[in-house]
Amino acid sequence: MDTVPVIWLIGAYRAGEQSQVRALVDALGWPCETKRLCYRKHVVLPHALGLTSLRGITAESAAMLAAPWPDLVISSGVRNEPVCRWIRAQSGGLTRYVHVGRPWGPLTGFDLVVTTPQYRVPRRANVLNNMLTLHSVTPQRLAAAREEWAETFEHLPRPRIAVIAGGHSGPFTLGPLAASRLARQVSTLARQSGGSLLVSTSSRTSDEAIAALQAGIDVPNYFYRWQPNDAANPYFAMLALADRLVVTGDSIAMLSEACATGRPVQIFDLGGMRGHSDVAVDSRLTARLYGVLMRWLWQPLSRDITLVHQQLRASSRAFWLEEESGASVLPAESDMQRAVAAVQGLFSQI
Repeated sequence: MDTVPVIWLIGAYRAGEQSQVRALVDALGWPCETKRLCYRKHVVLPHALGLTSLRGITAESAAMLAAPWPDLVISSGVRNEPVCRWIRAQSGGLTRYVHVGRPWGPLTGFDLVVTTPQYRVPRRANVLNNMLTLHSVTPQRLAAAREEWAETFEHLPRPRIAVIAGGHSGPFTLGPLAASRLARQVSTLARQSGGSLLVSTSSRTSDEAIAALQAGIDVPNYFYRWQPNDAANPYFAMLALADRLVVTGDSIAMLSEACATGRPVQIFDLGGMRGHSDVAVDSRLTARLYGVLMRWLWQPLSRDITLVHQQLRASSRAFWLEEESGASVLPAESDMQRAVAAVQGLFSQI
């Protein structure tokens, strides 16, 4: 293809998915137009039945989708699948369709799926199974955050241990019991090394877990309580300035970003993440129901993040918190580089 491909990014409606597709578009560096759609909440047949249709979006959103058609459409999320298939059909099959994350429709409906182990997507020629999610943690972004925040953290003794807390996820619960245990373990780790903690909660961390985590820390620390649209969020600075990182095992996105720093990464087990639990765990009805779903019902309806943990540990990219960890092993080719190469390959024969 002699000209640079033009992209339509069909905006994902979940923040984590949106950050992944945005990161992929930025890494490609091709001209891009973002289409932010509004959905008809009670219309489920188009995505439930794997249709090629605009019936699931409003008339105003449908009016935004008109020729000239893009060379490439990138998106994520089940509600966007019928729309992206429709765009490809309108182009006469010339538009390439790249889906990021969990695919819901038949795999034959995508030119490329970029996914990760927890979704258990079968191996196919058009499926790229990365170990971790796509993200925007680049050396340049870390360097900028380091420069901006270095003085703020200067008084804290090293080694500095970043502690990144998530929240409930599927069958796993980050409640007061798990948060208190996390606080004790990271405090012990910092005390033994003479260091300090850089702690960040997330949008999914409950108030009860935040209170327990903060109350249980008894070493020098900087504690950030997540707030929406906060321009002073120090999260990337914590990634940049930490000597090692501890991440709760509920979030593949946070694990992916931590591993991208090249620093030692340790995973905190919320309870049962390794198939057994010898500690008291927080009780949550929806967590128990999700466990039943994973075991007995159709697998594509659930996700199993323990498959990510297993691969991270086997490849020495991360270790469990109780283990003595060495430096994280970075692959020769990053997940983002693999994704970019796979997308570029869709146009190599044109």
